[in-house]
Amino acid sequence: MAWVTEEEYEAAKLIRAYDYLQSHQPGRLVKTRTRNEWQLRDHESFKINEITSKWHWKSRDIGGMSALRFLMQVDGMEYTEAVKLLCDERPAYVPRETKEPEKKPFVLPKPNGNCVRIRRYLNHRGISDAVIDYCIQLGILYESVPYHNAVFVGMDENERARYAFLRGIYDNRGKGFKMEQESSQKKYCFCVPPQGMSRRVAVYEASIDTLAHMTLEEGKKDKYRLSLGGISAPKEGTEWKNDKQMKRPDALEHFLKEHPEVQEIEICTDNDFAGRWACEQLKKHYEKEYQIFCNLPSIEGADYGDMAKRALETEKSREQSAGRGR
Repeated sequence: MAWVTEEEYEAAKLIRAYDYLQSHQPGRLVKTRTRNEWQLRDHESFKINEITSKWHWKSRDIGGMSALRFLMQVDGMEYTEAVKLLCDERPAYVPRETKEPEKKPFVLPKPNGNCVRIRRYLNHRGISDAVIDYCIQLGILYESVPYHNAVFVGMDENERARYAFLRGIYDNRGKGFKMEQESSQKKYCFCVPPQGMSRRVAVYEASIDTLAHMTLEEGKKDKYRLSLGGISAPKEGTEWKNDKQMKRPDALEHFLKEHPEVQEIEICTDNDFAGRWACEQLKKHYEKEYQIFCNLPSIEGADYGDMAKRALETEKSREQSAGRGR
């Protein structure tokens, strides 16, 4: 039986998984659409970062950085066999120096001269001119160039832009362009402030839901309306550890820290499995310190964007019926 020395183990554990795969199994790597990310041709749920070498096999919920752990956990090698293989293939391995990529400063997309296109798009989504005007006047909504995206801006305590969510207005096969601007800070997510003081914050999964719900409430400016920038939730029907909990959203945590006067949280997540799960998680997290109001859309499977569009279609149908009755 072969033995592994301490020196062999120390040498083997230094070898990064990405370097090993790139050198010895390059045909197994397939580039994903995410920057610096690859996946295995034989395991689509396996993702690895070429800069950090961090890998995660989602379907097995395991991960690591080293080639040694990869060979044992993914390829099923015995410890001794894996160490010997790595030492034989690269006995004098010297890990390459990796520098943390410099983080680019946050810069807002360039604004267009007007907001005609995004106004037309948002109106079509059931959002009122009054709500659009309010956000434009506050500088938290505008139209960008050259692609004419709707830009939802998040401000810090000094009214300095620190976050931006871009929403394409030209949907391609039902899938519109959506992206957070590079170097956005999630804790400064899009937030529509009230006029005057308020003790309540309503939280939504997406920026457009905040405008949609505000429209459905006739443009009321009586509370803060905060987008969480998305939620992380299990898929319906998948196994989920009972002790697993939703991470407290950075946007809401920072907001509450900066607004001690707020005492009520209105949860306005989507009325689907993920939204209902998130609602329960948020309630558990905050019910000891705040009054909680669960206010999900009345139709199962819908979000407030859907509800606003439905209300617009109902109004148009009513107007058409009234016109034919004259």
